[in-house]
Formats: sequence, structure tokens, C-alpha cells
Amino acid sequence: MRDPGLPSLDQLRVFIAVIDHGGFAHAARALHRTQSVISYTIANLEEQLNIELLDRSKRKPVLTEAGKALLADARAVSLKVDGMRARAKALSSGLEAEVSLVVDVMFSTCKLVRILHAFQKEFPTVSMRLRTEALGAVTQLVMENTCKIGVSGWMPGTPDTIERQSCGYVTMVPVASPDHPLAQIKGKIPSAVLREHTQLVLTDRSTLTKGQDFGVMALRDWRLGDLSSKHALLRSGIGWGNMPVEFVQWDLDAGRLVQLDVSEGSSFSFPLYVIRRGDEEPGPATRWLMQQFLDLEYAGHDIDLAAHAMPHHAQEAPPHFYRLGSDAQPGGHGPRPPMADTPPGIAAPAPIALRQR
Repeated sequence: MRDPGLPSLDQLRVFIAVIDHGGFAHAARALHRTQSVISYTIANLEEQLNIELLDRSKRKPVLTEAGKALLADARAVSLKVDGMRARAKALSSGLEAEVSLVVDVMFSTCKLVRILHAFQKEFPTVSMRLRTEALGAVTQLVMENTCKIGVSGWMPGTPDTIERQSCGYVTMVPVASPDHPLAQIKGKIPSAVLREHTQLVLTDRSTLTKGQDFGVMALRDWRLGDLSSKHALLRSGIGWGNMPVEFVQWDLDAGRLVQLDVSEGSSFSFPLYVIRRGDEEPGPATRWLMQQFLDLEYAGHDIDLAAHAMPHHAQEAPPHFYRLGSDAQPGGHGPRPPMADTPPGIAAPAPIALRQR
């Protein structure tokens, strides 16, 4: 028996049309061809493949067992070619082949998923490269051009090449296991007591904040590489730490974690920014994606962020604390960083200290 020949794309599409439209006559009308041309094309395809695809013994052609198997292959080939043509058209019009994004681990996973679903629908031919990092590692990946855009927390000493725009904030709360000694304290927990217990801290895998700590108050701390590990250890009772409220709300509701009532404030706002290199012009898909993150500040997700917009002129303030309230900080530290005002129902935030290790 001879080997199968090489069918053409047109033959495969006629084969698909015959099945989808229910016969030769209907396929001919859909493809604007004569019925004889459709029949001839199918016969040639069967000759090429050296196999019978359709059973013509009935009034309406029916797929043979071999035809059923090969129809799936024909559809796959046709879809691949259509995708290739769509991508080529997009590339010729200036659309990127790929968008690379790095997001701070503190950013809401639910919001990220919604944005990426919309991105896939808007740009089906554009590939996505997504990474999640913490602290300065987000900025470093954008600086190195590994990722074109990032969603990052505020970082001291951000290079001049990085442009940033506010996209809201994350509410952070200090939490611990209900069995932890801190959870047994009634009333406000003094800072001196808080410092005596091990704090779980997310570490920066970049060199941008080398020698500096963010939000570290305890005399003993454990450094963790990812937020999930920190979450698991908090639930196990090993220590206490600050977490995004959205990340731990389920545990707070179920009693697996408790929010600590610390004297310096039981919640604080972690400002977020969309960042990119200012010396490069983003493509259309990248610009669209950036705008989705920027719109979060005014879209009213969860809270009315538009009512708490950050003053643009405040972006260059060199902060040593993340705190809402007076610009004057305890101990003579510098002004607070830029961020939105505290939304209704959220307590005055605790400071996030920046200290030398």
C-alpha cells in the first residue's frame, strides 16, 4: 500500500465544510462553489490520503470511522493556519507578539485574573509572560528589560529610567494564629511586646534594597521567599506578620488567623504603581494592559478608590515610613510616602519602618 500523499489546506477546509454544513450541496452554497467541485475535491482528498472519509451509500454523506479520526486533525490544522494568519496580520500592524508582565505578590490575584482574562479576549494572538516577585525584584526585572511592565510597591531609590503611575493600594493587616501568644493579649499590643516575638518577613530577592528592611519591627525575624510559605507558617503559629487582607480574609472569617490589635495601628495601606522603562515606547497590547491596572484606582473595585486618589506631586517624597496621618514621623524620620487616604472602615495604619540591617 502506498503512503498517504500531502493534502492541501483547501481540501481540508472543504472536508470540514461538508461535515459542518451537512452535505455537498450545503457546503457548495457556503463556499460559493458548485456541488461538483466540492465532490471532486473530497474525492481527491480521499485519493491523497488513500482512505475513504465519507460513506456515500446513504442520502446524506456520513463520516466513516477513519473520517471521524481525521476530521479532528483537519480542524486542528485549519485552526493553526488561521491563528498563524491572524498573528501575521497583527504583527504587520505593529502589535507585539508577546507581552511580559511582573506583578508584586501583594497584588490581588482575583483582580489579576480578571485583567488577564480581558487581555486574552482583546489580544488572542499575543502571548503572555507573567512573573510574580516581591519588593525590589519587580523593579529589577523591569530595569533589566526582562519584563516590559510591572505592578510594584513603592521602592526607595527607584532609578530615573523607571516611570511609575499610581494604581491604588493593598490593605495590609498584622495577623497571627489564634494559638499564638500575641493573640491571647487583650486590648492594644504595645510595640515593645510585639518586638519580642518572631516576625515572618517577605524577603527581597533583588539587590535594590540591600541592607534595608520594610515593616520589620521584631528583634527576631524569619526571612521567607514567597507569600504562600509565609501564610502557611502564620497559620501554624510560628510567628506573626503583615499580610494583604484579601489574602487572609477567609482565614480571619474561619478563625484560623486573628488580626492583631497593635498600638501603632491594625492596618496600613501598601501603595501600588504601574512601572515601565521611560526610554522605551510600549506597544499597543502593552499600553492596553497598563491602562487596565491604572483604571483600578478609579474603577471602584471593592472600595471607591477614586475618592482617595494620591496627589501626583507627592510621588517624589523620599519616605522612611509607610503611614497615613501626619507627615511628621515619630523619631524625627522623614515624610510619609505617597498613597491614597484611608478608606472608610479601615483603622489608622501602622508604620512600615525602613531600617538598616
